[in-house]
Amino acid sequence: MKKIFAILLLGLFTLPLMAEDVVYITTEQFKARIFDYKNEKEWKYKGKKPCVIDFYTTWCGPCKRLAPIMEELSQTYCDKVVFYKADTERERELAYIFNISSIPQVLYIPVEGKPMLLKGLYPKEEIVKIIDDFLLKK
Repeated sequence: MKKIFAILLLGLFTLPLMAEDVVYITTEQFKARIFDYKNEKEWKYKGKKPCVIDFYTTWCGPCKRLAPIMEELSQTYCDKVVFYKADTERERELAYIFNISSIPQVLYIPVEGKPMLLKGLYPKEEIVKIIDDFLLKK
């Protein structure tokens, strides 16, 4: 009985460590973690895992529908892809750099190669296909 309790208790503490949530990213964090567009001329992703950046605002209806999809996918791909969110009203410089004029827009960044920016709300199945084909090259 003590062994079962210990295993259950251990499981409760390790599950949150295995799953990753969507991370809210600022312009400064973007420059530190993703790409420093102020000091670099050529695109060079700094991360070790591919990432997805959801550009959104709090009042946007399609953005609100995309949020739970991104949350779910961040759990599904927690060990393979990093998921970020960037509020275009707070991070205006970042939105300007990527010419974000309508939302939602999602930036898919592979470890090697150029990123891909897509406008609009895509179904979950399409997002999964983009992650698998473009980011993970399955």
